[in-house]
Amino acid sequence: MTTSSDEGMWVIGYGSLIFKPPPHVQFKVTGYIKGFIRRFWQSSSDHRGTPESPGRVVTLISLEDLQTHERFHNDLHMYELRGDHHETELNSDVDSILDIRKSISDLTSDDLRVWGVAYYISSEHVDEVKKYLDIREQDGYSTHKVPFHILNIEQPQQNTQVIDSIPRDPITGDLYIESMIYIGTIENESFIGPESIEQTSKVISNSIGPSGSNLQYLKLLINSIHMFDPKHRTRDYYLEDLIKLIE
Repeated sequence: MTTSSDEGMWVIGYGSLIFKPPPHVQFKVTGYIKGFIRRFWQSSSDHRGTPESPGRVVTLISLEDLQTHERFHNDLHMYELRGDHHETELNSDVDSILDIRKSISDLTSDDLRVWGVAYYISSEHVDEVKKYLDIREQDGYSTHKVPFHILNIEQPQQNTQVIDSIPRDPITGDLYIESMIYIGTIENESFIGPESIEQTSKVISNSIGPSGSNLQYLKLLINSIHMFDPKHRTRDYYLEDLIKLIE
């Protein structure tokens, strides 16, 4: 999240924040983050599992970490490279999709996109929402600053000057915001990656916690991401393969 003295705060979500927003959201934008992959490689003992039987929630792994740490090299499947321009029409034959393998050393940040949302919180609610998020994301997550590229803007009823002040990328012309985001890094104690998609699917299918079942989390996330873009360019093949293995 990022704050401005007069304009409030942006909060980026790529997991449960997508379908369960923080309080006091004034408006939202949808878009993507470059240079990361989204995986269910974060253990959850406080939301979608228990200390005795932890579930799984999503986190982000940076391209830098993928390229630097050899433990990822044999387990990484490039779901993000499927389809034209990293996305494919949603009505394509899902059963015919094959995984794509590519040398990690050849990847650039433009090859990897994670679709998500960014919420705008007005200034009078910033402190309250910060405290709420710090508690909600306490199981291994820390804040990091990343650019968020905007695809669609939900027109606000007020504070339109916030939208008007969003800069454009000088190269692509895309609207973007620089914002902080909660990520469970590979160094945090709850990070369990790399984990095979088969093993992850088994954990998700059997886990439940105070916030509900792990499978519910996965379904809500997939359905929410599908609704981001009328052209259906935002599908996440990793998540789709997970649900196929479970169902």
